[in-house]
Amino acid sequence: MRNGKPENARIERDGIGELLLPADAYFGIHTLRAVRNFPFSGYRLHPAFIRAFAQVKQACARTNALLGYLPGERGRAVIDACAEIADGALHDQIVVDAFQGGAGTSTNMNFNEVIAARAAELLGGHRGDRDLVDPLRHVNMHQSTNDVYPTALRVAVTVLLAGLEEAASGLQAALQEKEAAFRNVVKVARTQLTDAVPTTLGMAFGAFAEAVSRDRWRIFKCRERIKRVNLGGTAIGTGLGAPRDYVLAVAGNLAAVTGLPVSRAENMVDATQNADVFAEVSGLLKACAANLLKIASDLRLLSSGPRAGLGEIRLPPLQAGSSIMAGKINPVMPEAVTQAALRVMANDQTVGLAAGLGQLELNHLLPLVAHALPESLTLLTAACRGLARDCVQGIEARPERCREHVNHSSALATVLVPALGYEGVERIVRDARENGRTVPDQIAAAGVASAETVKRLLSPRQLCKLGFTPGEFEEVVKP
Repeated sequence: MRNGKPENARIERDGIGELLLPADAYFGIHTLRAVRNFPFSGYRLHPAFIRAFAQVKQACARTNALLGYLPGERGRAVIDACAEIADGALHDQIVVDAFQGGAGTSTNMNFNEVIAARAAELLGGHRGDRDLVDPLRHVNMHQSTNDVYPTALRVAVTVLLAGLEEAASGLQAALQEKEAAFRNVVKVARTQLTDAVPTTLGMAFGAFAEAVSRDRWRIFKCRERIKRVNLGGTAIGTGLGAPRDYVLAVAGNLAAVTGLPVSRAENMVDATQNADVFAEVSGLLKACAANLLKIASDLRLLSSGPRAGLGEIRLPPLQAGSSIMAGKINPVMPEAVTQAALRVMANDQTVGLAAGLGQLELNHLLPLVAHALPESLTLLTAACRGLARDCVQGIEARPERCREHVNHSSALATVLVPALGYEGVERIVRDARENGRTVPDQIAAAGVASAETVKRLLSPRQLCKLGFTPGEFEEVVKP
């Protein structure tokens, strides 16, 4: 102990009082109060959000330095400290809970204090030396939480959207490869989970690929919508407390720091108080989640069994499926994707409510959005990559099983409806069931069509073309 405090601690003061902090902590008293006030979830800020926040702070410091408001070595030290955090350093010092009051002020102060402490070190001082670098006077110069926080969220979302677009592209390519590989595998199409008409396995995977292709386009449009920022708008978007030259320059410096096509919003008051763009992005992510949910569910059904279920495809075995049932292999990747998709859908509800509950000139619920939206993007990116790499690329067709289902299904006879009519085909299906025959055998027994004709009508080429043409059923004879 020295002067009433441990040697490995330091005392900091604010307008409320004083607190004892670890001497080696980069964060300060404002952060410590937030940690004590909001021990809610244990969730940390998303790494992409931490990097984006540091880049925003770096752009602000760079602007202030270039314009002479933060001159000399102090300005350079603040810029360098921000760059270090953006490159991955000191993330363990960003300690506030993801769920916090104050519209993100606790997060902003956490960054201000850590950046100030690191900048003081770079200048040869010690952590917490506010005379050398002050968190508010120097690091937070010409800023407000209300413009820094939503800007950082937009930057993080833009970066994560790029990763999701790449992952979706990979999934689309994997599905298209299977579309080509399975183009000649005839199978039963099912509606309401019951036999419908013949199709091909390739067409099923082609439909999956087309859905993911739409997701790629939506993601691209999201990136266009999210790039307008309110940085420089300070408290409510008017730029109060910041010099005009700073307000006009800071978004350009952010673009230079991040390498992203961000630009200043035309109406920063709107961009400060309204969060509908985040709700819009989340809604499009929900559409992507819905497609992944459908694809994952279908893959589980098509691979079910494999002997006592549909068993028309074989998923790659990833791990043992049971601690008691030896040899059991479960569709674990589609199941994990399903859970990720459901979480994204739940997050979309959260983001929509948070966007709508903002009041007057500020949305105080952005910390909730900043947790939910990056989580959704991360989950979808991982789901697309995992589904492509560890599932779709290794899927094998089981043509014999598909053919068996076709031969024993009423779906095959449906091909003959244009020639025999609904009642005629219904009679063939009923007679096949009563006589214990396959549908092709019953067709031959009834003298309706030869095996060659049935084979032609069920060829992949015939099934894939749009509709039938006159003359296709000339060889079919009504019983």
